[in-house]
Amino acid sequence: MKKHIINSRKDRMRSYASIFSSSTFARVIQHEDFDFINKKIERYDFPELGKSFFTYSDYLRYTYKHLKKEYRCEYIYKNELINELLLKKYGTKNTIVINEFKVGNSVADMVLFNGTSKAFEIKTELDSEKRLSGQLNDYIRVFKECYIVTHESLIDKYIDKNENTGIIAFAKHGNSLKMQEIKSAIINDKIDADILIRSLRTQEYRNIISQYFGELPGVSNFKMFDACLSLMKQIPENELNNLFIIELKKRVSNTQLLHSFNYELRQLCLSLKINTKCYEELNLKLSQPIKL
Repeated sequence: MKKHIINSRKDRMRSYASIFSSSTFARVIQHEDFDFINKKIERYDFPELGKSFFTYSDYLRYTYKHLKKEYRCEYIYKNELINELLLKKYGTKNTIVINEFKVGNSVADMVLFNGTSKAFEIKTELDSEKRLSGQLNDYIRVFKECYIVTHESLIDKYIDKNENTGIIAFAKHGNSLKMQEIKSAIINDKIDADILIRSLRTQEYRNIISQYFGELPGVSNFKMFDACLSLMKQIPENELNNLFIIELKKRVSNTQLLHSFNYELRQLCLSLKINTKCYEELNLKLSQPIKL
């Protein structure tokens, strides 16, 4: 019986976690379809309807609170990284944040560009460290600062994985959990042109070449990639780092709007690139009383 109760609770938390997905919110935004969320309420929380929550916004706060306390999935880590570090420490005025940025054979969970470039690899209590060494080796070949983001109970497990990599931990702070920098990343001044050019869009690496050399190489489009790579390897590493940061900061992003979004939804709004008008419409829909 006890095992059944524990498993049921875990299933419930997994179900809550599935609410905070791009597909769920795409349905809400495009079709005002709350069926996926309604099924969670009917299955797990119907007795609390009208007591602990009234609207869909209330229910999202309710489920997020439980997830943060009991089942810290990747979404919770990403959202808290935005809330605790991006908005409170780094600021958004001159910052661009990008979700899931491809680097070599890896995909960084979150990357940040302001006066520097930072890569964040999230390792929750639910994750495996299977590919971590390869991921970090890819990131340090492109980014100036690299961090593992994990729970405080796993600091010892990850702190020596890579001597250049910093550690940010979800740690107890009074009755809550806060993101804290446990170990600073060592600044990396090297940059690998082979990895970098494959992490950029075509127009981005062409812009870097044009900016530094004054023009693109006079070759056909078929030969342009190899010609640009050859030239990129000739750019001094500090210059290439700066040009990389400048170019990525040109990407369309809603980073500067994140502070205006609901606390629990900032990561979703970032991943869906939601603008002010779309968010206002979404917020209006979520403010409706729940009707089952």
